[in-house]
Amino acid sequence: MFARSAVRAAQPLKRNLLSRSYATEPTKSGSSNTLLYAAGALGVAGAGYWYLSSSPSGQVAKVKEAVSGPPKKAFTGGDQGFVSLLLKDVEIINDNTKKFIFHLPEDDQVSGLAVASALLTKYQYEGQKPVLRPYTPTSDEDARGYIELIVKKYPNGPMSTHLHDMTPGQRLDFKGPLPKYPWSANKHDHIALIAGGTGITPMYQLCRAIFKNPDDKTKVTLVFGNVSEKDILLKREFEELENTYPNRFRAFYVLDNPPKEWVGGKGFITKDLLKTVLPEPKNENIKIFVCGPPGLYKAISGTKVSPSDQGELSGILKELGYSKDQVYKF
Repeated sequence: MFARSAVRAAQPLKRNLLSRSYATEPTKSGSSNTLLYAAGALGVAGAGYWYLSSSPSGQVAKVKEAVSGPPKKAFTGGDQGFVSLLLKDVEIINDNTKKFIFHLPEDDQVSGLAVASALLTKYQYEGQKPVLRPYTPTSDEDARGYIELIVKKYPNGPMSTHLHDMTPGQRLDFKGPLPKYPWSANKHDHIALIAGGTGITPMYQLCRAIFKNPDDKTKVTLVFGNVSEKDILLKREFEELENTYPNRFRAFYVLDNPPKEWVGGKGFITKDLLKTVLPEPKNENIKIFVCGPPGLYKAISGTKVSPSDQGELSGILKELGYSKDQVYKF
């Protein structure tokens, strides 16, 4: 069953559907085979061009990889250290959120990130200790030559403030990947994503990986809390997923300060809402992912002890009967 008591969920919530680039000289003697080889090469090249120009982007990437080998990774982890990236462009999303497009060292590189993983950013103000902050890129892991970050500016947030003050042409240090939850197709039958604010970015990374893989049949339920409607990040992308995969992806939105015409959830993410829309804890192969501000962790799942220690499960998810093994805190 995709979601428990879907009819009940539809009545109080009326699920909101807001969630929606890049001649040689002739040989002299004994070259009768050269023309034959050249003609053969042209034939292969022509066939390759036809295939590339008439194939979906995923097939194009596979053909390129078969011809030239796997793409070079910008971030390799281990002892690589920090890599300085050039800020190529900045897009304003709303009054406190921007998208930052950073150029990788080489145009044909991919980031090297796996799903799910993040990158560590570093900036050092003169005379002060370095500021470190992890971010999950919203660009596809197969994207070549760039990465994208969506960053909300927080009061007293040194890294988000620094990023929002940056202009194209400046540089920022990155390191990674920082491995999180390793995903593989059909690892779970059904996953639920409970997010708040920019905690949506690792959730989007998971969704993108699942739904771009035709072999992955995982069902996904998203519960996304925000202050106001303008704060719903990536809503166009989630709306597209919901319209394309109506039997596998459902999104529920909760706003602290909703507009008058809002028909989604109001206030905080509640126990009643989660009980209604999440897969039941008695289902064996499920996973609940949580990411957001400290208050969300405290209420929903309890906080992590450290990046390597998930800590004990508490809050609403424990009250609903989920086990520690069924929950992952980003």
